Formats: sequence, structure tokens, C-alpha cells
Amino acid sequence: MIIAGDRSGTGKTTITLALLAFLRKKSAHVQSFKVGPDYIDSMFHSYITGRPCRNLDPILTSVSYVKSCFAKHCQGVDYGVIEGVMGLFDGVPLEKAGGTEGQEAGGATGGLYQDYGSTAHIARILGIPVVLVIDCSRLSGSVAAIAHGYSYLDPNINVVGVILNRVGSDRHLTLLETALKPLNIPIFGVIYRQETLTIPDRHLGLVPTQELPELDRLFDRLAHLAQTCFNWEQLHPYLTHSPRLPVPPSPRPPVPQSPKIAIAKDKAFNFYYPDNLEILQQLGAKLCYWSPLEDENLPKDTAGLYFGGGFPEMFAEALSSNTKALHSVKQGIIKGMPTYAECGGLMYLCEEIVDFEGKSWPMVGILPTTAKMVKKLTLGYRQAIATGSNFLLNQGETIWGHEFHRSELTILPEQPLYNLSSWQKNSLIYGEGWHCYHLHASYLHLHFGGCPQIAEKFFRSTLDFSRDLALD
Repeated sequence: MIIAGDRSGTGKTTITLALLAFLRKKSAHVQSFKVGPDYIDSMFHSYITGRPCRNLDPILTSVSYVKSCFAKHCQGVDYGVIEGVMGLFDGVPLEKAGGTEGQEAGGATGGLYQDYGSTAHIARILGIPVVLVIDCSRLSGSVAAIAHGYSYLDPNINVVGVILNRVGSDRHLTLLETALKPLNIPIFGVIYRQETLTIPDRHLGLVPTQELPELDRLFDRLAHLAQTCFNWEQLHPYLTHSPRLPVPPSPRPPVPQSPKIAIAKDKAFNFYYPDNLEILQQLGAKLCYWSPLEDENLPKDTAGLYFGGGFPEMFAEALSSNTKALHSVKQGIIKGMPTYAECGGLMYLCEEIVDFEGKSWPMVGILPTTAKMVKKLTLGYRQAIATGSNFLLNQGETIWGHEFHRSELTILPEQPLYNLSSWQKNSLIYGEGWHCYHLHASYLHLHFGGCPQIAEKFFRSTLDFSRDLALD
């Protein structure tokens, strides 16, 4: 099933985590999914289930990729749970797909894609029932209008029940139940206000799991909440039924050589789509994880570097003090080591990071600019058109990515990697991203499921570099 919300902040993440925690307490094999370009919520899913959470994002990938991803990872599991994004119908009016795929992706109006990439979009293309979470903290009788509207706006969406969240009292619940009764919409759960049941957050959302030492205790409480507050007799049939989707073919055999790609993975760098890493492995890469916070040198025989996003600004002092790691990375890039860096990775490669308190911390220094933290949030999907050709891109090549950061660069490149624009017509076009040596560094987060050619070119460049290493 899909756990959807009537809006952002309605509590669907907490309810999804409670559902997952309870199922795992029963020793069930659970596969979770997250709609949209999310990293942090997905970490919490994975911590509970012990399986990588998969992002279902037709904007960053495609409708066909979403279908194949869902079908592939639902094999051999007991339950599948999808957490939605924002409100149920919150997407973009985007005509990204064409032909048969475009017809399948059509919105409530049939083909205008008014909610492309939304939770409703995912529900339609996968044929998955929706459970709607409603924040009742400021509602009584109006809950009926919300439930009715969400249930009948699009006849292709199957809203099978609601979960009432943040109910204030038994009397409040009676008012809500009375209002919903004429609609015959089942109430799958009732969650009273939980003032002490919170997950810490900061400027980009929840604090990642690696920084929270008492998660097990929290998830025990969430499992108990799910056990006592959900109607499992009604929920269980939807959890166990899965639509029949074609299973994607097995990946092609990797090349015999296995160039080693060092993945920066620690508290400072942990924003990675599992699919990106697996695509590199399927191509034949050997992934090796290392910590720019703690390790002084790159792994032996490294042939490529991958820096994901994360929170380098929160660990800037420790990153800056690890001067041997900074030097090792810089020398590797200067020698031509293929390097792919996104967002936090881009910041790490700058001359400095200026944190929220205005303190400056020296970084790798391969890029002649400084990353400065700001209050403004840069957020949204971007269409990226390559301004020139380099080891990963051909001039004019178009891909889709996602920006999500509260920092900006003090100096911009003379010739950026991309010209970026949003999905809105006549939106501002601006240059972004750096390329030098064999380095690709950008604020743009990419999902290799939507641009497999980037992953393949990156892999091929590491393969060439590893051969050169062997000759040396």
C-alpha cells in the first residue's frame, strides 16, 4: 500500500516508520519505497527493514523505470510499503514522457500530467491502493470534506481508508467519526497527539540515522504505537496483495576488470541512491567505502571517486583537520582520477566551507571557490542541458536532476557544466556545475536510473584510469 498525506507535515513519515517497525518486530521481510527525491526518510526506512529503501521518482527516472524497480524489489518479500511525498496530488504539470509511457503517466485530466511525480501518479502507474493520513489537529466536521475530495478527485486512485493523526481527545475522535460515517471510508488507525514522539530535525530535514544513538528505543515505541493504534484486520489484506508487474530482465554480465571506485561514506557524506551504487556494480565496478572524516588516505588502487551529498557543513572542522585526506583527494584529482561529486561533495572540493556561524574551514581546494551556508533553501527539479562536452557529458545532452541545499558558491565557473531550468515554462535559466581534470562537480543530484549513460561513462573512465595505474 501507499501511505499518503493530505499535505506536507501531516505525519505520514512517522506513521510509515511505525508500520515498518511493527512488521519487522514480527520478523517479516519488508521492502519499503519512497516517492520522490528523498534521502533522509529513506535512511530511516532502511534502518528498520535492513533493506535499501528504493526511490520511486518518474521525473528523475521514467515511468518504466519506476515499474521495473518496484517489481524487482518486491520479489521475495512479505510486505511492500510506499511512503508518499507532500500531499497526495502534489506533483508538477510536466509532459516528460511520450507515447505509450506518456499515456500511462497521464494525470486526473487524462493526459496533461498535472501531477507528474506525485504520490497519486505512482498509485496510478503501479495500481497500488492508497491509505490517506489526515492531520486532524485543527479539524472536526471538515475532515469529511477532505476525505471525500481526496477519494473522488481522480477515479483512477483507490483510497481504501484513512488514518486519523493528531487526534486531541476521545470527544474529538467522536466528532471525526461522526463526520466520516456517511462516506463509508474505513478508519484504519487513530493516532492521538504524541508530543514526546519526535525525530530531531535541522536545516535540510530530519537528522540522519548515523547521528541518532537511541533509534532502537524510538522504533520500539513506534512499533507499539502501530500495534495498538492500527486496525490490522483491515490493513493486512492490502499489505499482502501485490499487483502483477513484469519482472525486469537480469542485468548484463559485468566486464572482467573491476576498477575500484571509492565512495565517501560517513556522517558527512551519506546521500546516495542505492540504485546508483548498484548500477555501477552491475557495470563491473568494485565499490570501496571510506571516510573523509576518519581515513587519512584513499583506499589502495582507487581508480575513481564518488562524493555524494550530506552535511559537510556540520562536520567542517573535522573534515578540515584531516589534512592528509584533503591532500590525498586533491592529488588524485590532479593526476586525472575520474571524480563525480554532488552537492555536499561539491562543497568538500571547494577551497573553503563557511558554516552558519560564519567560520571558514579549508577544504580540498581543487575548485577555486568557497561554499557559504545561507538561509535561503534552493529546492526543486531541474532540467539540465550540458554546455559542452567532457568525460561524462556531450554538448547539448539533457538530463533531469534535483537541487536541495542551503549553500551557495562565492565564485561561479566561466563555463559551467549545465544550463539549468525548472519544469515551469519560461523559468530562469542559469549556469551551474564545475568540470576540470576528470572532475564533474555539481549541486545537482542525479539518479542513474534516468541517465545510465552517465554511470557508464564514469565507469569506463575509471576502467581506463585503472589500466593506466597497472601500466605504472
